[in-house]
Amino acid sequence: MRALTERLPVLVAAFWWVSLTVVGFLVVPLLFQHLPTPAMAGSMAAHLFTAQTWVSIACAVLLLALSRSQSEAAPAVDAAIVFVILGLLLALVVEFGIAPRIVARQNLKLWHAAGSGLYLVQWACAATVLWRLLRPCAPR
Repeated sequence: MRALTERLPVLVAAFWWVSLTVVGFLVVPLLFQHLPTPAMAGSMAAHLFTAQTWVSIACAVLLLALSRSQSEAAPAVDAAIVFVILGLLLALVVEFGIAPRIVARQNLKLWHAAGSGLYLVQWACAATVLWRLLRPCAPR
């Protein structure tokens, strides 16, 4: 059981980073490449990004909860907590601030660029969390 509690934050961070990577850099570009129209691809991409937001929220909340636990993994999560919170906030801003403007087609070029940029920063936050959690612990 101890091994699970020590490794759980790494698994959660890895899932968060990999899910962002697969959705943003593989699946969505493939939608635009293979679906008949950009409108169809955009609609499907919007649904995928919403699902990804909920994955990001769940992973960040779980990492925050694990940082509050008394396990030996908590200090490693604490070292990455700023990036967990920033990644969570970015997911919320993209989903509830930017995505509605993209769907409404308001200044599409600006909001798409902003959403893509913030998604990339969220991806970097998740990568940083994973990287910090993978650091070897100091000898006991």
